[in-house]
Amino acid sequence: MSLFLKRVLKLFQIFQSGFYINALLKNYVLASVEHSAILKKIEKCETIIDIGANKGQFSLVSRKIFPDSKIFSFEPLNEPVIIFKKLFEDDKNTIMNQVAIGYERGRIPINVSKKNDSSSILPIGLQQKNIFPGTDKSHSEDIQISRLKDFISLENLVQPVFVKIDVQGYELEVLRGCDDLIEHFKYLFIECSYIELYEGQALAFQVLEFLNSRRFKLQGVYNTSYDKKGIAVQSDFLFSKE
Repeated sequence: MSLFLKRVLKLFQIFQSGFYINALLKNYVLASVEHSAILKKIEKCETIIDIGANKGQFSLVSRKIFPDSKIFSFEPLNEPVIIFKKLFEDDKNTIMNQVAIGYERGRIPINVSKKNDSSSILPIGLQQKNIFPGTDKSHSEDIQISRLKDFISLENLVQPVFVKIDVQGYELEVLRGCDDLIEHFKYLFIECSYIELYEGQALAFQVLEFLNSRRFKLQGVYNTSYDKKGIAVQSDFLFSKE
């Protein structure tokens, strides 16, 4: 399916829901409805952790499908956080933490893309800019980075726990930054790349190896993006704990 048709389908799905329409008209946020089918396969979800939340696109869909779940969202960039907080200002069960998750702690620069949902702690690579035009670097922003346990305790993890990670090449560092909390995740939903889009990033096979060693089983691969030659570039991977 072409990118144009995907966008048309996405808008069609959004306009089927007053909840999504309201978010679009009031806050200009397009819910990531392409993930709805995956979330609907999950029978029950009490805790959702959204790492790389941006403006709340995924949290919005999560709230629609799991109206009673507790959502912990993480996003380091100022502009998306402002929009996210406005979007969920009346939702007391959705918590925004303005911080990046990783293995280290401190203050670091992030490369802000002209499309801020393509921003990364890693340098934006040539293939990213070529395959996804308009995602080259705009500027740098100084952000906080911490481990997940600095913000979430074991007591917060009411089961089952669903964790989504969309961090533009920084996936393995995020997983390492989850420390022993990862043992209490039931589901992991991660965007991974087959080729290097960000300099020094871990590729999909490396993420799979890491999770396999921690007894996570691959359940499905979704929303694959391709380059102009038809070569797979990245996909969304769903894992569950054995």
